[in-house]
Amino acid sequence: MSKRGGADDKALALAKGKRIRGAEDVLKKVQALATQLKNSKEVEKTLAELDLPYNCREVVDKDGDDVMGEIEAAMYNVAASILGGEGFAFDVPSRAKGNQMYVPELDRIVLRDAVSKRPFASTATCRKAAVTTRILGLVHELLGKNIHVTKRDLFYTDVKLFEDQSQSDAILDDLACMLGCTRSSLNVVASEKGVVVGRLSFREDGDFIDCQRMGVGGKAIPPNIDKVSDISSDASFILLVEKDAAFMRLAEDRFYNTYPCIILTAKGQPDVATRLFLKKLKSSLKIPVLALVDSDPYGLKILSVYMKGSMNMSYDSSNLTTPDIKWLGVRPSDLDRFDIPQQCRLPMTEEDIKTGKRLLEEDWIKSNPEWVRELELMLASKVKAEIQALSSFGFQYLSQVYLPLKLQEGDWI
Repeated sequence: MSKRGGADDKALALAKGKRIRGAEDVLKKVQALATQLKNSKEVEKTLAELDLPYNCREVVDKDGDDVMGEIEAAMYNVAASILGGEGFAFDVPSRAKGNQMYVPELDRIVLRDAVSKRPFASTATCRKAAVTTRILGLVHELLGKNIHVTKRDLFYTDVKLFEDQSQSDAILDDLACMLGCTRSSLNVVASEKGVVVGRLSFREDGDFIDCQRMGVGGKAIPPNIDKVSDISSDASFILLVEKDAAFMRLAEDRFYNTYPCIILTAKGQPDVATRLFLKKLKSSLKIPVLALVDSDPYGLKILSVYMKGSMNMSYDSSNLTTPDIKWLGVRPSDLDRFDIPQQCRLPMTEEDIKTGKRLLEEDWIKSNPEWVRELELMLASKVKAEIQALSSFGFQYLSQVYLPLKLQEGDWI
């Protein structure tokens, strides 16, 4: 058989004194983790239950009428201020980095409640105030018609005013924070990016979806998660994959048939829809989430966004974060353990090293000694590796050897 055939891959594992047992044995530790998760009586804490020394701002899902009411109230105040001869200004919550706080009791990032003025009469904020007013009007129109558009569609309604989509996107986040609602409550969604495949079925706006029949490309994760219902699965775990290439390898090998699981990816930096979908799956199914990312600081940053939230959307971290994701691989300690060839180990850049050191300073990293050890090992060796480095042993080494061994040994942190 060719060197890159499945049988030779398993021979590599045997040569290292590791024998991959049958699927039932491989999944024993995963199933024990799932049982522990389902039997857990721990209730997720909320900001309201904590006696923090500062106030925080958090948003909730609101229906269209409620959001329209908030917009109308804001514009009524604008009109009253203008008629009173005082011009107008929006009170916009500050999402500056200094207002982002990690709360250990919640195990996620939150936004401190600090407000800044956005006056129309100031040359520094005049344009932002105009963009804010315009987008408030567009969102009100969408809610009144009960339709959804993408962020790109919204940008093209007034290209001359918005100039760049990043500017209209930022104002959308400001408005969600200002109106106290999730961004999805504004009826503006991101374009489809994430995909899912495996032992999962659900209904999307009434249509039945079977993710085992979606081919190698998988099913696009719906941008409007509210339309997902009737989630059903016999999976033992959810495998969260950083990259599309690893996702396609696992999908083509039908990894989920041998080891019942759900595989999903956001193809890099996680988008809102994928984060919402992952949280919904874990909450509904109560099964573990295991992560497969590159062994570099950016892989860990991507994983941290799923687990702890992003600075940009800290106001909505309660809806977007999935706590207790297990880091399955590829970990820095795996490079020697699995004899990853030196030619597949890439030297870390100065920026990589700076990012790694910044991660070591994060409170949530400090609270996990195993994560600290892995990061320190990475920085000491000054090498990184992609998931694809495993392909040096054979194209199917990831699905036939590496992942089964990691699952069999319960080798996650």
